[in-house]
Order: sequence, then structure tokens, then C-alpha cells
Amino acid sequence: MSAGSFVLIKARVATMAGPSGYGIVEDGAVAVDGGRIQFVGRRADLPQAFGGWARVDLGGRLLTPALIDCHTHLVYGGSRAREFERRLEGATYAEIAAGGGGIMSTVRATRTASAAELTESALTRLDALLAEGAGTVEIKSGYGLDLENELKMLRVARELARARACRVRTTFLGAHALPPEFAGRADDYIDFLIRKVLPAAKAEALVDAVDAFCENIAFSPAQTGRLFAAARALDLPVKIHAEQLSNQGGAALAAGFGALSADHIEYLDEAGVAAMAAAGTVATLLPGAFYCLRETQLPPLHALKAAGVPIALSTDCNPGTSPVTSLLLTMNMGCTLFRLTPAEALAGVTRNAARALGLGHLTGTIETGKAADLAVYDVEDPAELAYRIGLNPLHARYFEGVRA
Repeated sequence: MSAGSFVLIKARVATMAGPSGYGIVEDGAVAVDGGRIQFVGRRADLPQAFGGWARVDLGGRLLTPALIDCHTHLVYGGSRAREFERRLEGATYAEIAAGGGGIMSTVRATRTASAAELTESALTRLDALLAEGAGTVEIKSGYGLDLENELKMLRVARELARARACRVRTTFLGAHALPPEFAGRADDYIDFLIRKVLPAAKAEALVDAVDAFCENIAFSPAQTGRLFAAARALDLPVKIHAEQLSNQGGAALAAGFGALSADHIEYLDEAGVAAMAAAGTVATLLPGAFYCLRETQLPPLHALKAAGVPIALSTDCNPGTSPVTSLLLTMNMGCTLFRLTPAEALAGVTRNAARALGLGHLTGTIETGKAADLAVYDVEDPAELAYRIGLNPLHARYFEGVRA
């Protein structure tokens, strides 16, 4: 179907438009024209102005906003399956890293791979997300760690949006790890990113946001702050990997820059929660990494909820710590591991995920004026989406009003 005028009818519509819950409209109708939602409400209340538009009968199926994966490392070379096997055989992370494994093995594979090879492998992962109803995916760089390969990754991410009916938001994550060329010179590397790489990415319109891994094994708050100041000077919003392994105060630092989101945050303290709440920074939880790393430190869910911090969920798709390409499984993990309700989990991959990307004005809810990014599922109860494991009930997906 082309992006024309039509009305989806006989749907159970989970608008996700309210502050909580699903926002269910029973026997609902959604009118779409030019890729935008023109009406959402009960079928009985459909205005006569839409009377001549084509009808698509959904037969009582569930209609939700298209899902949003707001934190991925979808573009990378190689595989870390053998490292996974070695860990299960008893090897430590340090032993694997000493043998050339870990993130640097992915850096080497990514640097070696051509743009075409990276595109081909990333499309397989992207297609898995789209097949479950995703319409928007964030993709980070961070496995190049030099000028040529960071730009290569970002160009591939842009190409993916041209190859598939979806929206891709790109995030510059040059401050992901310290490359071997800068061993022992983290400050010099941050200077290199600020002077050379980030301006080049901005000049090519390859970057929508800037991220950094602020952790005791990565970059300090001071180094992260310098990068964020450079991002702000380029009018780029920031995000952060923070408090995953220890409390470095990264989330509060990022909130001071008006960060879109702070991600992982298992070790977030009360000051960090308060700073995020004051800044409107979204807490993006990554249960796939929590599961794969067999973590035991839970994010401060009660404190986040009490402070009114929006909570998003994401796959964190990456080759080392979260090789996950299913938002439906991520929703289940968010419920079983972090004790979110199914409604909170769905909000985490729709409304709040959109906010984590600065796209709340465009997508993430079913509301008049927003993009017609929609998912139709062969279920009646929206809790089914988080409840089942391994079942994909997607019936249809619409991106900007076009059935994809």
C-alpha cells in the first residue's frame, strides 16, 4: 500500500499516549493520510470526513505504535561466539582480553570489513527487529575508534535507513574504548575525537547524538564532560553509558548537559536519579546485557519511578555482552528481571524510547499529527507481547503510513 488515505478499523488500539497504562481504545479506528495520523478514536466516532477513505479491517487485533529500539550497536564486524564459549569453559574476561579478545577483537574485525560487508551483516540484525514490529532503531558507532572507521560505521547506519522502511538515528560513540594507537593516552584520544572525528561526522551529517562510556574501565567523568561540551558546541544532544559497573557519577554529569538518556545505570545513586528527573533524562535499561553478564546489581527501579524518571528498554544489540535482536524478548526480560509491568515494558519500547531519542514529537504513541508508525499484532491483550517467549505475533507493520 502506498502512503495514501485509509482508515484502520475494528482494532484494539493501545495508543500509549497517556502518562501510564496502555491507553486502550476499544473497537478503535485510526485514519492515516500522507504518512500522518489524522484521527484516532472509537470507530463509532469516526468523522464523516473520512467516510470515503479506504478501510482496512483488523478484525479485533491489537494495534500499537511501532516499536523503537533506542540503544543498539547494530553495525559491527566479526563474531564473539567463541568468547562466549570460552567464558562458559571458565576463562575470565581478563584472560580473553589478554588473548586479543573482547571489544578490541570487534574493533579489528570492523576495521577490516568493508562498508558493503558491514551493511550486509547489519541488515540481518535489523530485519529481525523490523520483523517484530520495530519502526525506529538507534545505531551507535564505537567499533572503529579512528577517523576512517568511525565514519564508515556511521555511513553504513545511514545506508540501512535507505535500504529498509524504517527510521535510523545515529549516535557517535567514539568514546567507547581506548584504541591501541592511544594506549595510556586517554586524554589525547578525547582530544582527537573532539578535534578530528566528531567535526568530520557532523560535517557529513552522519551524527544525531553523541554518547560516551563513562566507567572505570573506559573514560572518566572529566574526559566525558569535555566530549559533551564539544557536542553541545556543535548543537548535538548527548547520551551516556553510565553506572553499569560502578558509580562514577556519569548519569548526573550527562543530566547536567540535558542528556536525552542515561543507559545501563545499575549502580545509579539517589543524586543521579534526582539529576535525571530534573533534566528530563530518560533511564534506558538494558536487560539483555544484565542477563548475558549474569549481573546481580539491579537498577534502582523504585527510586526512578518515585522520581518520575521515564524508563525505556532496549536490546543493546552488540556482539559481546548482548547479542539480542528481539524487542519482544527484551520486554519479557524487563518484566522478569527488573519487575516492570507489561504496560511499563511496552511504554519502554514505544513512548519512552521515542523520548530517549528526542523523537517524542514524531513517534512512539498513536496520536493525531504523529507519524503513522504502527504495528498490528495477532493478540487481544497487550500483556501478551511481554508474556510470551519466542513467539512473534506480528500481523502487519506500517512505517509512515506505508505497509512495510
